[in-house]
Amino acid sequence: MIKDFILPDIGEGVVECELVEWLVKEGDTVVEDQPIADVMTDKALVQIPAPFAGVVTKLYYAKGDIAKVHAPLYAVQIEGAVEIAGEESIATESAATAKVTEPVAATTANTSSSSSVSIEEFLLPDIGEGIVECELVEWLVSEGDWVEEDQPIADVMTDKALVQIPAIKAGKIAKLHYRKGQLAKVHAPLFAIEVELAASAPAATNTDTVANAAPTAQTVNAEPARQGKALASPAVRRMARSLDIDLSQVPGTGKHGRVYKEDITRFQQGASNVSAPSTTQVKEAPAQASQTQVTTSTETQRADTIEPIRGVKAVMARMMVESVSSIPHFTYCEEFDLTDLVALRESMKVKYSSDEVKLTMMPFFMKSMSLALSQFPVMNSQVNADCTELTYKARHNIGMAVDSKVGLLVPNIKDVQDKSILEVAAEITRLTQAARSGRVAPADLKDGTISISNIGALGGTVATPIINKPEVAIVALGKLQTLPRFNAKGEVEARQIMQVSWSGDHRVIDGGTIARFCNLWKQYLEQPQEMLLAMR
Repeated sequence: MIKDFILPDIGEGVVECELVEWLVKEGDTVVEDQPIADVMTDKALVQIPAPFAGVVTKLYYAKGDIAKVHAPLYAVQIEGAVEIAGEESIATESAATAKVTEPVAATTANTSSSSSVSIEEFLLPDIGEGIVECELVEWLVSEGDWVEEDQPIADVMTDKALVQIPAIKAGKIAKLHYRKGQLAKVHAPLFAIEVELAASAPAATNTDTVANAAPTAQTVNAEPARQGKALASPAVRRMARSLDIDLSQVPGTGKHGRVYKEDITRFQQGASNVSAPSTTQVKEAPAQASQTQVTTSTETQRADTIEPIRGVKAVMARMMVESVSSIPHFTYCEEFDLTDLVALRESMKVKYSSDEVKLTMMPFFMKSMSLALSQFPVMNSQVNADCTELTYKARHNIGMAVDSKVGLLVPNIKDVQDKSILEVAAEITRLTQAARSGRVAPADLKDGTISISNIGALGGTVATPIINKPEVAIVALGKLQTLPRFNAKGEVEARQIMQVSWSGDHRVIDGGTIARFCNLWKQYLEQPQEMLLAMR
């Protein structure tokens, strides 16, 4: 039996994802839970496993395509069901042949009688990572109501946000399984819907009927959805608003005219082409025919390239805008003399470095920062949305910005306060390798309390980093430079100098606090023996 694997809900609000990589090919035999594909949502890279064993018969998307949630991702022939599938196929083909030979009048008469209804259970999908239940806030329909596909059915509250659950198909609400205020379980039935199952429409035998049907269908499909009724995800609506495009004017290519991001891009390009000078009119002038060809060729070569912003890049763009628009940033810069630390690290890296542990400068920066955070806990705090409460975080989960192939990621090392420098180094090595391959686990991206951006790896010296909300501080490390400095005797000597640049949330941190914190951090790094004495 050949069965389609339907792409499930893989994150809160996610309606589509990019097919990054197929891990199998058509004809491969797979086992249950074997990874099938890597897909990129606007939050993270997700690996799709096989729910059952079999032979992959069809991959519905190419690498780089946008896969739709609740649509088939691939087809698999379930093991041990080949003969049954074959018999069903023969039976179906025989039935179809019999129907074709029947008179048209008889087929038309049987169409209405063959219509039936089926009651299907709607299972509450995964609406957020780690969420196993949510509160039923409000039913937006009642039992007996007729609903359309994508019509909102219920509002549910997770521990993160209020989420609206849409209908995945049209029908009549048969049963609501929860009352307002109850806790609904993920993967359990939320409501039952009565769906009509009608026989396939009879084939048209009259040529005139076929000819008349075509323009009618074309007219219906060409009718754009009116404002307020256009089917589109929140991300698509947000994109349309940012581009000042009326969704009702955008022809949707999805089911029932659903509008996707590609439709908006295509519509925007079409509007640009309409406003541009027509090359056809130029070609009509015989005297300028050759000049027109040269101009057209040159314009083609210099055409602008439009690339949609999605995945991690889209998330970063949204978070950065939210951060700078809601947090009053201020910057504080300092100079570190890391000559002694560089010498210490050089003497240790040969002995302690391996494939699993790279003893870079970063573990020393993180461990010394954790020691300083113990003296200045406000630097490791988080403020609520309306700035009425401040939470001092007990864990030192220090994030590090990594330039990965899918965009900027900020995984964090958990509980640095309880780890040794070598344990921190091992975690940094693991997360760096995972981030650069785009395979960071969502848990490694969550619950950060303060962040470090190592711009110096690319050659920068000073920066004004943007705070990773809801954190209250972030520091950028400049490149390590050999520069002349005066020693205690007034003599000029070569020293290993690094510039560091802090950004702080001025609602919580003032200049004096960040200066004192930075001075303590600097002391631990410039005099490693002080760091050793401060460790517990």
